Amino acid sequence: MILLPLVLLQAVALQIFYGSHLDIVSRRLSGSVAADLAYTLDMLNLFPEDRARILRLAHQQFDLVLKMEPGTLAVTPRVNILGPMDDDLANALEERLRLPFTMDWTSDPQSVFVRAQLQDGVLDIEVPRKRLYTGTIYIFVLWLVGSAMLLFGIAALFMRNQVRAIRRLAAAAEAFGRGQDIGMIKPEGATEVRQAATAFNRMQERIRRFLAQRTEMLAGVSHDLRTPLTRLRLALEMMPARPELQQDVAEMTADVEEMEGMVSGYLAFARGEGAEQAEPVNLSAVLEEVAAGARRAGAAVELDVPPALTLSLRANAVRRALTNLVDNARRHAHHVALAAIPQGRMVFVTVDDDGPGIPPERRESVFRPFESGAAGGTGLGLTIARDIVRAHGGEISLEDSPLGGLRARVRLPA
Repeated sequence: MILLPLVLLQAVALQIFYGSHLDIVSRRLSGSVAADLAYTLDMLNLFPEDRARILRLAHQQFDLVLKMEPGTLAVTPRVNILGPMDDDLANALEERLRLPFTMDWTSDPQSVFVRAQLQDGVLDIEVPRKRLYTGTIYIFVLWLVGSAMLLFGIAALFMRNQVRAIRRLAAAAEAFGRGQDIGMIKPEGATEVRQAATAFNRMQERIRRFLAQRTEMLAGVSHDLRTPLTRLRLALEMMPARPELQQDVAEMTADVEEMEGMVSGYLAFARGEGAEQAEPVNLSAVLEEVAAGARRAGAAVELDVPPALTLSLRANAVRRALTNLVDNARRHAHHVALAAIPQGRMVFVTVDDDGPGIPPERRESVFRPFESGAAGGTGLGLTIARDIVRAHGGEISLEDSPLGGLRARVRLPA
């Protein structure tokens, strides 16, 4: 956006200058020098007895230093220089003099030496360079490059300020997507960027208000549902302890407990962990706590984690997600392996089991609410786990385990 227009501007300006102005000026200056030389040679041919006077007048009037030498002209290859001046002078001399000649542009930085073959010798001609090209080319190039650098610096500084505001907005959006409470961001930068920041602040406020209203509503719904469930539990406990009713009472009590678990799970899923803020957490310690809890529940859990693995996490939420995965594994397997592997900018947590596994065609469906109920949970364990991991900018995938069962792979940004 900045560099390309400047480069194109310079290319067009240089092309116009070199292709038109400089070329025209060079041709006219070379033609003028060639015409002066041709006039001088004509005068020498007409008045050979006044050779010294003619050479002196040429020096005075045309600023040309001419000197006759005996012998013949030694033809040497001509060295091209940058620019059209040497070619224009050669063309003009060929057109005007019609004599063999050589040119030397490299021996003297102030003059150009031309040698022409005459009938009685060689004419040495010293032409001042100022008569063959204009010094404004250097001024033009310096002005062009200097102005371009100045404009580029101003534009780069302006764009840097705009990009800084955009990057700050992008970082705020990323942090908000991970569940971090970043507060309102200050609108700054160009008008469009300020409008985007203002819209982002309004979006944050609407989402927070929606979450708060949803949590309050579901808390009320949960309370309303728990009241009849509590009455049912009390009614079951007050029923007479008759042997013929014990089986029915036990089954009804299990159904009530399952309904209470489903209500609690749904409320937890809807509420999420929004109040918790991300902070540096030792993931290895969290995994050790999860493994210890599974062992207390009677599971055989193998743990393989680095000594210290610090990430920016919401500790309680991540602990809950990993506990759901480990509990789901231990309910269907005899052996569970829990590991954490850092790889570049990501950390992979794997939960392997030796259970029956899940067919590949059903692995995505178990993340839907209440689809995982057949696995023995409330139907929200994997859903909540994926929701928590995605809130941290990660992902959960299900794969075949080296132990023969199912592997849950959790990817978290480091």
